[in-house]
Amino acid sequence: MGLALPMGGHLTHGWNVSITGKYFQSVQYGVRKDTGRIDMDEVATSPPRAPLAHLGGWHRLFAPLGFRGLRRDRQGNRRALRGRHGPHCRPHRGRRPPDPMPYADVVSTTTHKTLRGPRGGMILCKQAYAAPIDKAVFPGLQGGPHCHNTAALAVALNEAAQPAFKQYAHNVVSNAKILAAELMARGFHVVSGGTDNHLILIDLTNKNVPGKVAAKALDKAGLELNYNSVPYDTRKPFDPSGVRLGTPSVTSRGMGEAEMKLIAGGWTVLWPSRTTRPRPRFWPRFSK
Repeated sequence: MGLALPMGGHLTHGWNVSITGKYFQSVQYGVRKDTGRIDMDEVATSPPRAPLAHLGGWHRLFAPLGFRGLRRDRQGNRRALRGRHGPHCRPHRGRRPPDPMPYADVVSTTTHKTLRGPRGGMILCKQAYAAPIDKAVFPGLQGGPHCHNTAALAVALNEAAQPAFKQYAHNVVSNAKILAAELMARGFHVVSGGTDNHLILIDLTNKNVPGKVAAKALDKAGLELNYNSVPYDTRKPFDPSGVRLGTPSVTSRGMGEAEMKLIAGGWTVLWPSRTTRPRPRFWPRFSK
């Protein structure tokens, strides 16, 4: 199971052009049109087509997660939960996020995003599944070990175990909430009306600017993000209506409330009122 790509999901959530959609029978779910949040009723009632179900897309959910009702479906099948950024590595309001482990058999996470480690991933599972998962990774999927990555991951995990990481997690969410509020105050449509974690998804339909055009323009302005589908997007996934940004990297550089307001102000320069400011010099290159 995965959050559908046109709803703001990711290719790897079982979309038919990804290996996850080609090799597996995928069930897609969406979000509520009135709230922009994942429709938990749809998730709970969508029957998996195999005894083991994979739930992807949680990293796009702008709300605390409720895992308890998802442990087994109506047929008694156990569901494995997967978070791209990983519930254990993702801050939620600076506190420990809801723990999926009592309700899930397998949880995976990346190591190079909010965790701030080397590029890679981790698979966390119940002891009963450890041996077959290890075998699937090696020799099934991987060859020689990357020892430099292993050492870097050890450093990152040690850093995450320190008290300072809790403050960093709190600041990541605080910055995201401030940035989202500042962007909404400037007329930008933030999906779900804000954020409760490290991500912000913006629908640029009301600005009449495609997400791909916006991402390239922002890159020229020194603001790095990606173009992204939004719920009920009327544009194609490879030329979507939205952009997605997060605050872990700027938080790691020591930025806070003042800088979030400055970043939000930079967006206003790109989409100014024609009666107040001229368009940036680089804008025509991407305005086709």
